[in-house]
Amino acid sequence: MPEDLKSLTTEQITERIVKMGYPAFRGKQIAGWLDSGCSSFDEMTNLPLALREQLKTEFFIPGVTILQKWQSQLDETTKYLFELSDGETVESVLMSYRHGWSQCLSTQVGCRMGCSFCATGMGGLSRNLSAAEMLAQIETAQRDRGIRVSSVVLMGMGEPLDNYDNVLRFLKMLSEPGGVHIGMRHVSLSTCGLVDQIYRLMEENLQLTLSVSLHAPNNEIRSRLMPINRRYPVEELLEACRRYADTTGRRISFEYAMIHGVNDSDACAEELAKRLRGMLCHVNLIPANEVKGKEHRRSTGERLKQFSRILEQRGLTVTVRRTLGADINASCGQLRRQKREEESPCGR
Repeated sequence: MPEDLKSLTTEQITERIVKMGYPAFRGKQIAGWLDSGCSSFDEMTNLPLALREQLKTEFFIPGVTILQKWQSQLDETTKYLFELSDGETVESVLMSYRHGWSQCLSTQVGCRMGCSFCATGMGGLSRNLSAAEMLAQIETAQRDRGIRVSSVVLMGMGEPLDNYDNVLRFLKMLSEPGGVHIGMRHVSLSTCGLVDQIYRLMEENLQLTLSVSLHAPNNEIRSRLMPINRRYPVEELLEACRRYADTTGRRISFEYAMIHGVNDSDACAEELAKRLRGMLCHVNLIPANEVKGKEHRRSTGERLKQFSRILEQRGLTVTVRRTLGADINASCGQLRRQKREEESPCGR
């Protein structure tokens, strides 16, 4: 079965080429073509024809194509529906900030975590994305908009740490010279709380930002919202987060979706502040985004302010996430699997 060439590092490509009997510099040439977004071996015109033909038999170059896109009328946010080589689809969101362009990437086709407020898990998990398919989301969006993406958030479809090996390979490719070349300090990786994988990531000591979807201060509420909490309860998760922050020196970002009447009371704020006391972290409050087929509703603006006020009074750093692309269902928790013929984002 042909191997995914684009998911290999330059060093790995060179090793393969040398084993095929060609000089090492050919590996760097091939990597250069891939970094430029090349999608066909025939385009690699500085390679001998015999090598190009051999590459076709032993490797393939995965990519993504734009099946559909939606442009927000409220801001510069663009949501893409990408089609993969096997016909599966994923969504990705391109956002504009003062510091530049940021892209929210998908790491899986669907998700098996089943969080009660999220659209992605409604269809279950189909498969993992390869490192090359993650990278291709950036390259395709850059070509489409004529811009350079300067930061990445792994917060799209899927649980990144449930696709650990491919995500780690993607992160290493992402920061290689050439290509998109985005450093780890410009990467945020979101997890619903796979404690065993958090410890694995800690050993890598990458200087990315770990964003943990907490969404509740205790096991009773969190288990109702997030099934993963029954496997890794709040106490185990927060212990892993403390150790991660202490080991890497990187501040943990706790994501907290404010859901009306569920997790937004003063008592919840007080309990959350007590749980996080002394940890190198900050809390990112997210006005919950409503999803068709889900019963949860977002907290009122006043409740959001009061919750934030309590956390700040207890010494925590708090931000309120800016809502982007709300009119095209491009906000947190709203990405899902779909085909072109399905109803438009605004009608879901």
